[in-house]
Amino acid sequence: MIELISNPADLKPTTTWQETVWAYTAEEELVDHTSKARLCVATLLPFKDKQPDWEGFTKSVRWMQQCGDYYGVEMVFVLNADTGYIFDLSNEMYAEVLKRFRAEFPTTKFIAGVTARGAENDTGFKAERYWPLLDIAQSHDNGEVMIMTSRWLNTLEPEARRDAYFEIAEHITHPAIAHALEPSFVSWATPYEPWLLHQLATHPKYVGGKVSTLDEPHFLYWAAMCKGLNLPFAPHSGDDYGIPTAIRLGLPLLIGAGVSACPLIAAARDMWLLDSVADKKFKTGTGRFDTRVYKLFEAFQSFEDLVFRMDDRMSASPYKHSTAHVLHHLGLIDAPESHPNCKDLRGSDEALRMEEAMRRPLRVAKRLGIPGFEKKA
Repeated sequence: MIELISNPADLKPTTTWQETVWAYTAEEELVDHTSKARLCVATLLPFKDKQPDWEGFTKSVRWMQQCGDYYGVEMVFVLNADTGYIFDLSNEMYAEVLKRFRAEFPTTKFIAGVTARGAENDTGFKAERYWPLLDIAQSHDNGEVMIMTSRWLNTLEPEARRDAYFEIAEHITHPAIAHALEPSFVSWATPYEPWLLHQLATHPKYVGGKVSTLDEPHFLYWAAMCKGLNLPFAPHSGDDYGIPTAIRLGLPLLIGAGVSACPLIAAARDMWLLDSVADKKFKTGTGRFDTRVYKLFEAFQSFEDLVFRMDDRMSASPYKHSTAHVLHHLGLIDAPESHPNCKDLRGSDEALRMEEAMRRPLRVAKRLGIPGFEKKA
């Protein structure tokens, strides 16, 4: 029997996860009922009459902020990522979103998505393609930057990709989160090998990472490695199809589903803790575990499975349009529009489909007394 790798000194750039102990760590070994991990909501930029709906944007952020305050969950707002149409925004509009957010919420923490600009005709990776958006994001205080992968960055072999991330880090002045994708999101994406993850996790500029995963349990691999080696690096789940896993592990979520299901996820985070607001409200505050959280898990996960359902191209990217319909049903935005340049759209029956998808979570929210998740009259 081949001995599995557990010592980072034994990792090589070509080592696969299946050659390590971290690929075989059960979720049960990682369960945590005490850590209050943050919820990073990939905030929707709503539109009305083909223009940004700034009033709806502010209203939805305040709604999420109130959910976090009620349940004692740290809420961080992820701006200008995919849910914020980063790939459709001009640099000027990218800057405008951050400017307006900071004006409305002077001390609230945000994470800004940062990707490469102008690389369409390049023939290889150029770190300076990340500078324009980094400069805009880092002109604000109390923020973090999420280094989103790009095609040229992703084509690099592990050692060259490590060097590229380190080169980007030379321009970083704020805490940074690295972002890995699986090919289930975009065909050219490849997740981090264990060697590359360890390299990034020990770099002082990268305080955490998000892994967008659907087909492989890479979030569990990351969680097992970081916990087992006590790394100063926080794995953030980007799995909208597996939200309860991060809650059970006491780790951060960084997801678009945080917008449409914010009060439900905040409530579940609190109910999972041994001594929570929900316990004190519904029981006696003795720290007993609230088993109703499992039904809440089922309710919001089945809901988000429909918001993030895959289209004929096997892509879940039109979820942004579904999210707009949900926020419209909740009375938070005036119109269920997408960015006018966004081609990832749902069909004409999406309002009805989202209304149907919301029936169970609305009922569960009412039964559990979860505020903030009610349909508009």
